[in-house]
Amino acid sequence: MRVELRPATLDDASVVADVYLRSRKELVAFAPLARSDDDVRDYVGGRLIPLGQTTVAVVDGQVVGLMAVSRTDGVGWIEHLYLHPAWVRRGIGTRLLEQARRQLSPPIRLYTFQDNHAARAFYERHGFVAIAYGDGSGNEERCPDVLYEWRLEQAPRR
Repeated sequence: MRVELRPATLDDASVVADVYLRSRKELVAFAPLARSDDDVRDYVGGRLIPLGQTTVAVVDGQVVGLMAVSRTDGVGWIEHLYLHPAWVRRGIGTRLLEQARRQLSPPIRLYTFQDNHAARAFYERHGFVAIAYGDGSGNEERCPDVLYEWRLEQAPRR
């Protein structure tokens, strides 16, 4: 399987929104979406992709994953990392994390939900360490979350 990682374009907005929505609804069903599908589509095409920090994972011409990153006050952030449910556990998420490490200097942080055990195991397997736990009052979904951080010295040994 050949996975291409490339910057997202506005032409990708609809399919990026589809991947995000499928992933959230199927893989993170315990955390209800705080916004309507139309609001998500407007956000992806009107704000997320135009910022120029979104990468898509493409297999056979089909967008199967996305990752958006940012940098604030010396900290790199993975804002979104989602795969279409049919494409999980195929190494694509790992490729996207490697891309984030190339784009951002450490420390790199991200939030995920405490009940998202698969995502937590994935990030921990890749050297991210939980540094704070929240009760959900700081996110739109109102679900308890966990803040992860990766530093160069935390890189997994090969």
